[in-house]
Amino acid sequence: MGILVGLLIAIGCMLGGFVAMGGHLIVIWQPWEFVIIGGMAAGTFVIANPMKTVVDSGKATMEAFSGKGPKRKDFLSLLGLIHALLREIKTKPRNEVETHFDDPANSEIFKSYPDVTKDQGLVLFICDYCRLILIGGARSHEIEGLMEEEISTHKKYALKPYNAINTVAEALPALGIVAAVLGIVKAMGALDQSPQILGGLIGAALVGTFFGVFASYGVLAPLAIKVKGVREKQCSVYTIVKQSLIAYMNGALPQVAIEHGRKGIAAADRPTIDEVEAATVPGAQNREAA
Repeated sequence: MGILVGLLIAIGCMLGGFVAMGGHLIVIWQPWEFVIIGGMAAGTFVIANPMKTVVDSGKATMEAFSGKGPKRKDFLSLLGLIHALLREIKTKPRNEVETHFDDPANSEIFKSYPDVTKDQGLVLFICDYCRLILIGGARSHEIEGLMEEEISTHKKYALKPYNAINTVAEALPALGIVAAVLGIVKAMGALDQSPQILGGLIGAALVGTFFGVFASYGVLAPLAIKVKGVREKQCSVYTIVKQSLIAYMNGALPQVAIEHGRKGIAAADRPTIDEVEAATVPGAQNREAA
C-alpha cells in the first residue's frame, strides 16, 4: 500500500508540475521510447540473472507491495515455539525429544505454532540446531559460528532480488540515453522538415532520457530498498533463533534464553516481556487477570 501511495505522489507531483509550467501531457506520451527502454531493461535483467532469481524477484516485488514480513504475533509465536522446545530438551529424555525434530510435521509442539511451521526453511533451521544441542559435546561458540555462517548464506540468497533490481535501476539512466540517441538519429533524418516537426522529434527523443532517469530514481531504486527491507525482516527470525539457542547452551533457563531472542526484535514489533511470559509460562495469563 505504501508503494502505491508513494508512486501516486511522485507521478502526480511530476505531471502536475509539468502541466502547471504550461507543458502538454500528450508530448510525454512516447510509447516507442518506453518500449525501447523497458525492453532493454527487461533483456539485461534476464541476461544478468539466473531464472530462479528472475522468478524470486517477482515474488519479492509482490512481498514488497503487500508488506509481507513477520509481524508482532509471528515473533511471539516463534518465541513460544522455542521456549516449548527448550523446555522439552531440559526436562525430558533425549529419545522422547528427538521425535519432535525427526518429524516436525507430526509434532504436537510444532503443530501448536502454525505461523512458524509454514516457513519450512525456518523449521529445518530450528530442528538442525536443536539436534546438535541434544547430541551434546559441541561448544556454544562453535555452534554460534556455524549458525552465523548459515544465516549469512541465507541472507545472501534472500537479497539477490534486491541486488538484481538495484542493478537495473542503476542502468536505466544510461538506457534512457540510448533511447534518446535513437530519437536524435531519427530527428537528424528529418532535417529537411519544418521546425515544428523537427522540434517534435527532438522533444520525443528527450523523453527517453527523462523516462530513464525517472524510472531509475523514482520507481526501481525505491522499490529495491523496499524489497531489501522486507527480506531483511524475514531473515531476522533466524537471528532470534540463534540468540535463544546459544543463550540456552551457555546455561540460561528456557525463559531467560528466549529473552535473548526477544531483544533481537526491532522495537516496533517487539512483544513485551509480559506478553512473552503470558504466551509461554503456564498460568501466567490467569495471574495477570487476577
